[in-house]
Amino acid sequence: MAVAASALPTVDLPPLRPALQHDPELLLKAQGVRVAFFDVDGVLTDGSLYFSEAGETLKRFHTLDGHGIKLLQRAGIVPAVITGRDAPALRLRLQALGVVHARFGTEDKRPAAEAMLAELGLAWSQAAAMGDDWPDLPVMRRAAIACAPAHGHIEARAVAHYVTQVPGGAGAAREFCDLLLVASGRYAALLADYA
Repeated sequence: MAVAASALPTVDLPPLRPALQHDPELLLKAQGVRVAFFDVDGVLTDGSLYFSEAGETLKRFHTLDGHGIKLLQRAGIVPAVITGRDAPALRLRLQALGVVHARFGTEDKRPAAEAMLAELGLAWSQAAAMGDDWPDLPVMRRAAIACAPAHGHIEARAVAHYVTQVPGGAGAAREFCDLLLVASGRYAALLADYA
């Protein structure tokens, strides 16, 4: 027999306190971030490329990363994508996440990032960047804070201020989103919405 929701006893739960901790110096680097640039292959995906019999590129995305990107938007941080490839699957995923700032099929990522910064009226000092390979280095080196996934190329990890615990496509972008949310001062309030 089902019990009506109003008949269920109330449970007093303690407040939900953030378990996430970051180095204070790292948080200071990320404090003024208003836009976060993400690569796709190797960051939002595991870097593998799958091709259908018709030649269509298929990609696998992690839901943790998607939720992190949505949380960034709620915190007033603009997620932006700059990728060397283009695929219908990627465009669908970004549309579902509400990401409107994206450049596809561009290997020279610095000018693309600078154009987006100009559109948004922001400076490099307000930008964060996450990449995993050499084409991402020009953006990572100019951003106020840079991140690389655990399996990123050694040169990307060397210029990163933060290297994630997990590889790309496995929640790495979410780790970076969480860092930016903590630095923005919005993490605890957003978490409390789920308590």
